[in-house]
Amino acid sequence: MTQALVLNATYEPLCVVSSRRALMLTLEHKAEMLHPSERVLRSEKLCFEEPSVVRMRYYVRVPYHARAALNRRAVFARDGHKCQYCGAEAESIDHVVPKSRGGGHSWDNVVAACRACNFHKKDRLLEEIGMRLRHPPAPPRQRTFLLLASARMRSEWSAYLGSGSEGVLSA
Repeated sequence: MTQALVLNATYEPLCVVSSRRALMLTLEHKAEMLHPSERVLRSEKLCFEEPSVVRMRYYVRVPYHARAALNRRAVFARDGHKCQYCGAEAESIDHVVPKSRGGGHSWDNVVAACRACNFHKKDRLLEEIGMRLRHPPAPPRQRTFLLLASARMRSEWSAYLGSGSEGVLSA
């Protein structure tokens, strides 16, 4: 099942839904299609372009901003799948201040790391072994949460998610 990006009336990203749900929003005149995909959805008698990006016709008030769950996939997405110590392809996550030294499992203490850097660091502090972070860890922005909800980001979404939507995303 493919997915579509839903924008508020003000062009702010709201969520990612199935393409069928996005089509229903457009057919019910609740949203307008901004970008169709290359696929076609068919009924018994009709054919419709599959939506990739839709914009709500009215403003939807969001009562709160949901925080992204802290997990391996989310950390890799925030850090662009790159080791935050050397820049190589990340294979694991690492606690900057090790849990054995009182560090917590929080967004500002967990980074993506390659196997070599994670093995070299072990349970030591960065100052003890002379390592440095390329980017300070922080909770992801709201648009990162949208990317995490989708298995694959479509190229036409980047115009609405802003610059930096691929790569390191911080607060």
